[in-house]
Amino acid sequence: MEPPKILAEAAGPVTTIIVNRPRAKNALDNEAAHALAAALRSFEADPDAKVAVLTGAGGAFCAGADLKELGGGTDYFPWAGSEQGPLRAPLSKPVIAAIEGHACAGGLGVALYCDIRIVDETATFGVFSRRWGVPMSDGTTVRLPRIVGQGRALDMLLTGRAVGADEAIAIGLATRKVARGTTREAAEALARQIAGFPPVAMTSDRQSAYESFDRDQAAAIRREMELSLAARRQESQKGAARFAQGEGRHGKFERQ
Repeated sequence: MEPPKILAEAAGPVTTIIVNRPRAKNALDNEAAHALAAALRSFEADPDAKVAVLTGAGGAFCAGADLKELGGGTDYFPWAGSEQGPLRAPLSKPVIAAIEGHACAGGLGVALYCDIRIVDETATFGVFSRRWGVPMSDGTTVRLPRIVGQGRALDMLLTGRAVGADEAIAIGLATRKVARGTTREAAEALARQIAGFPPVAMTSDRQSAYESFDRDQAAAIRREMELSLAARRQESQKGAARFAQGEGRHGKFERQ
């Protein structure tokens, strides 16, 4: 019996979602793509799940769409543009990518869907589907320029070249680099830290950052003010009182 193509493991407030097709470098066939969408929806709906970690099994992150399935005549559905797509829109809660090995073609789109990307020295990004005439339908053409800038995005999109871990850090494509083989451990530790913060302010700030791209500056600042109201009423005074009592002084957080 074939093992599940997508695994989900919960540990307190952190849910780790694993693409489990290591023999295919975690390429997503249609079944796996639908299963990934279902896993993300389940995380979103779980009130006890605060932060997700998204990773791949066997030393690879995700090699994109399964070209063997596509080459056999099976069309794939758009991962971002489809209502059923796993990458359609950001969730209401943070997602951290733990990336080792290839995050290429649609796998780059999976990485870009996440809020934070943690890599080790083996991580490789690229629009490798360029050489096969397979277009991006996973949000890459929209999200990549917003993260690395239009010029760098076009360089990756037009040439299909490989971008290694150090260059990814330098251009802002990757967020943090950790020791080889420790990306999941580092991502889960960061997820636990984020899950420990007062949630209303954290999620409203995250939402404002995403929504600001669709507004001019004045409208974006108004929206930031609107989103901040709930946190100011529910969390700000309590947090300020903790600080006044000595917590968090000198750059030290006592509550993680």
